[in-house]
Amino acid sequence: MSKKIAFQMDPMESVNIDADSSFHLAMEAQARGHEIYYHTPDRLAFENGKVTAKGQKMRLRREHGNHVDLGPLEHLDLHAFDVVWLRQDPPFDMGYITTTHVLDLLKSDTLVVNDPFWVRNYPEKLLMLQFPELIPPTTIARDLDTLKAFRAQQGDVIVKPLYGNGGAGVFRLTPDDRNIASLHELFTGINSEPLIIQKFLPAVSNGDKRVILVDGEAVGAINRVPAAGETRSNMHVGGRPEKIGLTERDLEICAAIGPLLREHGQIFVGIDVIGNYLTEINVTSPTGLQELQRFDGTNVAGLIWDAIEARL
Repeated sequence: MSKKIAFQMDPMESVNIDADSSFHLAMEAQARGHEIYYHTPDRLAFENGKVTAKGQKMRLRREHGNHVDLGPLEHLDLHAFDVVWLRQDPPFDMGYITTTHVLDLLKSDTLVVNDPFWVRNYPEKLLMLQFPELIPPTTIARDLDTLKAFRAQQGDVIVKPLYGNGGAGVFRLTPDDRNIASLHELFTGINSEPLIIQKFLPAVSNGDKRVILVDGEAVGAINRVPAAGETRSNMHVGGRPEKIGLTERDLEICAAIGPLLREHGQIFVGIDVIGNYLTEINVTSPTGLQELQRFDGTNVAGLIWDAIEARL
């Protein structure tokens, strides 16, 4: 039976149709006969007791430069939709957090994916702290002396913003690097947030694995290999995706975190694994669906929609 679906996401007109997971999810919904609409997060509103958005009906196709037809702008009552996707990219700032509060008001009428209450309470680099046995040595602090003490203990470290994404602002400090105070000054001059500092994992040279979980179950992985001269493996900064399988350690990590994700409505999740360590749990707008389908032939978008439709 056809359902009414809305995607809250960054501009559909400018997505990379060969890589964007939101586009892939919307194409799968369209193939299943669902009505699909789209709105940007700045067009979300709470009006007279209702969650609304100014959005457009859309028709998608895999055609470069001509991948979307958008209907006229409409005033949408999101309570009348079966599913609303929370799919805008981070940063996880107050604007993002506010959209989770507003979408949370839909829960009695509409399924929001991923569940916005738990997206708000499970930031990527904080949820993993509930699983200390799975993560590398990690400190989260704003205090410079605390960061220096961790660095003195671990030697080779990675420093990054707590709420960043896509590899932005990620720095490796080797034991002879003297820039920790300068980096602290730079970051603390931008905002009032703590930093995250972790032991550097040499295994990253072999890749940073993105494992995809659907409803708490691992369904596959892609490896992201850093470009020459880079520490970061994110595809946004030149990381190369390649085919890879799931190891026993990957499955052990997923078995540990999967029940919590499933219980709290995190249907589509991407975790990052370097060597034997969990380094992030991405619940806001994870990616990797198209790459995984190309490598493994697994239609993960279909599995995600199966999980959603089972809830409707």
